[in-house]
Amino acid sequence: MKFTCERDVILKEITIAQEIISSRNALSILSNVLIHAENKELTIRATDLKVGFETTIPVDVAAEGSTTVYCDKFLGILRSLPSGDVEFEQEDSNRFVIRPLFKKIDFRLKSIASDKFPELQLAPVESFFEFPQADLIDMIGQTVFAVSDDETRYFMNGVYLENIEGQLVMVATDGRRLSYIGRSVETQLPDFAGVIVPPKILNLIRKLASGEGTVRLAVAEKSIFVHFDNQRVSSALIEGQFPNYQRVIPENQEYHLLVKRDELQEALKRVSLLVEKSRRIYLTVKEDAITLRSDESEIGQATEEISCEYQGPEMTLAMNYTYLAEPLRVVESENITMHFTESNKAITINPEPETDYFHIVMPMQLD
Repeated sequence: MKFTCERDVILKEITIAQEIISSRNALSILSNVLIHAENKELTIRATDLKVGFETTIPVDVAAEGSTTVYCDKFLGILRSLPSGDVEFEQEDSNRFVIRPLFKKIDFRLKSIASDKFPELQLAPVESFFEFPQADLIDMIGQTVFAVSDDETRYFMNGVYLENIEGQLVMVATDGRRLSYIGRSVETQLPDFAGVIVPPKILNLIRKLASGEGTVRLAVAEKSIFVHFDNQRVSSALIEGQFPNYQRVIPENQEYHLLVKRDELQEALKRVSLLVEKSRRIYLTVKEDAITLRSDESEIGQATEEISCEYQGPEMTLAMNYTYLAEPLRVVESENITMHFTESNKAITINPEPETDYFHIVMPMQLD
């Protein structure tokens, strides 16, 4: 195998490959990236056995072939080189040579035959459906931050994906908050049982996808497959029963307030500077104003009042400030509404005007 490629082009893809590979697989075939040169294209593959990644880039192929090399060192070599064309050659059965054409440098990496590399799973062509890239990126952004990191409740360690009457729905919860988005599509969605998708592949899609055109998605019994642009990613699904999230969504909430998102976000940022380990912040709502307050502690206390539209009794809500700050970062409207009934019941955060997503936060104790 022998091919020539511009350093910056291959560096981008090898950087992604290294993110896929688990550090626990050091010095095994899973630490390697597969490279296959054929028909003026270089195919690059990486996997940690749960998440798989494949991409193709154009290269000048002098001799076709394939091999695998230790990804971490390969990436380090590429990063050390200045931009320009680089020649890559499989010199013998276990030696991969890297030669920049503009400098007298010669790197020789040990390689392992590509036939020892795990095969990436494939989905039947007929199981794929198309979905707008921009919509999928938006849906991931509205939910992935609410995934639980508690490994004892592994069934909440991913985003729940399901088809509800032709609408693609994504839900994430950690037991104290919930994020929901449902988006309709023009094409007919295939029927599939709800699945729990690990955040690793969702963050990868959000990072790699251009946001233009469509993605092709396929949901199998134990895996999900996503194809877009020149990338193909797949992942094992999280097995388990996702909580019945419909029971958490309040049917009716008596009171609501309207506030400018940026004003609330900036006030929250300032007041949270004096919040300690509990992360608790108090919101006292009264007619036309919200007062944000941190707990009084050894380091001090912060209080700020901002205007809002509210009609109802004065009420104090205690919230984990990160559970409020994170939805505010992804809500795209100028104003938001907060719906609530009592200080110890769920609070719903909606964009104004309301659209196809919302966030629910369970309050903390007031004392």
